Amino acid sequence: MTAFEPNSIRSYSQEDVQQILQLAIASHAENTDREFSYNELLEIAAELEIPPDSLKLAEREWQVQQSEVQRRQVFQLYRRDRFKKRFGKYAIINVFFILVDLLSGGGLSWSRYILLFCAFLVGLDIWNTFQTKGEEYEKAFQNWNRKHQIKQTINSVVNRWFKALQI
Repeated sequence: MTAFEPNSIRSYSQEDVQQILQLAIASHAENTDREFSYNELLEIAAELEIPPDSLKLAEREWQVQQSEVQRRQVFQLYRRDRFKKRFGKYAIINVFFILVDLLSGGGLSWSRYILLFCAFLVGLDIWNTFQTKGEEYEKAFQNWNRKHQIKQTINSVVNRWFKALQI
């Protein structure tokens, strides 16, 4: 579409409409941190002729997506923390072997090989920890998510059991 076309000829795809409205809402809001109430959301939907049922369905879908995003963020924090612990272990092991090699009087000889091997392992660990796309990442996330949900279920059952015993 060019800027010279009359208003009656202009047409937009659904994606274009979404992007234009998103930009308009963002530029209209004086403060980017402004929050809209549910009633304001209903009013906007009514002006756009979106039925309340569709809005509720979209809101539920958005909540599910937000929950997924939050779980993935927690998973990333878990992976980074796990990496930091493993890196610390690699560092302690290497310092120990380097000190033993230095104290044995021959300078750095055999400990360099252990250092090189551990550096290779750390490199692989970095690759696996900070790679957030692909099949391996999805498998790791699904396994972690399943274990996390099982732990939450067990914790809630145990908590209910303890509450029942206290009464």
